[in-house]
Amino acid sequence: MRAMLDTISGFYGAVRHDLREPRTDTSRPGYRPGLFGLLSAWGERARFREELATRARDTPYLIGDIGLTMDQVRDELAKPLWRR
Repeated sequence: MRAMLDTISGFYGAVRHDLREPRTDTSRPGYRPGLFGLLSAWGERARFREELATRARDTPYLIGDIGLTMDQVRDELAKPLWRR
């Protein structure tokens, strides 16, 4: 029960944070303010983490070339999509 409440609390905090501090690059094509922007940012994070997982699995020797360690990759992949 405690873990579920922590997850819900973390989710709520992330939504509040992302809505208060949206992406600053409003010149990007496809930029949307508000809720649609929030959902768009979450989609980008999910796609980034999916691509990172694929690269870490298929070519782990190249992870250092993008400036990350495998521990940092594992930490990033462990985050839910709403966390920055």
